[in-house]
Amino acid sequence: MNRIVSFFKKPFLRNYANYMVIVLVALVFAVLSLTGSLKMGTQFLLEQIAIAALLAVSLSMVVGFLGELSLGHAGFMCAGAYLGGKLAAAMTASSGDQSSIVTLLVACLAGGCIAAALGFVIGLPALRLRGDYLAIVTLAFGEIVRNVVMNLPMDWFGGTLGLETPRFDRKYLFVLALVMVLLCLAVTQNLIRSKHGRAIISIKDNEIAARAMGIDITKYKLFVFTVSAFFAGVAGVLYSYTVSRVQSATFDYNYSIEILVMVVLGGMGSINGSLIAAALITFINTKLQTVLTGNLAVLQNVFYALILITIVIYKNAPGLKGFREKYNLKNLMAKLSKKPSEEEVPHE
Repeated sequence: MNRIVSFFKKPFLRNYANYMVIVLVALVFAVLSLTGSLKMGTQFLLEQIAIAALLAVSLSMVVGFLGELSLGHAGFMCAGAYLGGKLAAAMTASSGDQSSIVTLLVACLAGGCIAAALGFVIGLPALRLRGDYLAIVTLAFGEIVRNVVMNLPMDWFGGTLGLETPRFDRKYLFVLALVMVLLCLAVTQNLIRSKHGRAIISIKDNEIAARAMGIDITKYKLFVFTVSAFFAGVAGVLYSYTVSRVQSATFDYNYSIEILVMVVLGGMGSINGSLIAAALITFINTKLQTVLTGNLAVLQNVFYALILITIVIYKNAPGLKGFREKYNLKNLMAKLSKKPSEEEVPHE
């Protein structure tokens, strides 16, 4: 056991353990999917978890590392879903292949770039604001994008009925979505560990001091905002592939708040925490929708809210601080790696 613990305490493994876990999950479930042992519901759940993880990690750049409160992430996702989905539908109509990887990658790139362009345009005036004012502006942006798409001519994006999009083969889509999560993870972690990442974190800690040290505040804020919007747009394209019809009602302010909840519950500035929270919240939400059906469907949001409140209380209640410090993964690993002292070793 001590050898196993010491193996995972090596710097390389400590820094890239999250990559290995995602790759392992993708490989295991890919094999199960190809052999026909994976249920369609599980495939769909894995798709939703990958999309949620992509959204949570990308928003963590803005909220966790830059320290700015953004509530417009669903707006960037909406732009990517509609515009990337429209391009994918056009390419699929000409080729006739709904499961073309090239079409998916082109659509993801296009949807991500469009969302990034919107992030840059909105970020120019919005990032001059701070705190609640920035949250209000980004929230308004998300609602504007949703309503504009919904009220455009029917032959553009389907209006209130939504946009019909191609449906990728469920056997492979969750694997491609997890690959996108790995890409987002690589960009985020390498950015934060670089000198630019240290500059971004210094802006969060003390913007006035960072400016006095010669750090270009506007440039770094715009850069982070744009990169975050890009991956939200990619998540939107992946979402358009998981459903047969994209509807603007999906991307309301509640969805932006749900993404923010994933980041907050995972811990501000914790990438691994965002990944775990995204998987946990998506799993809980999906299972509640499955269990609470019919007349009990009205209780879904109530149970979901109670679970989130319980988690928040557990993570932040001062009375539970001692319990949290005593029973956590870090202390467990420390106990497992601790060698018994000579006094503890029984003498023959």
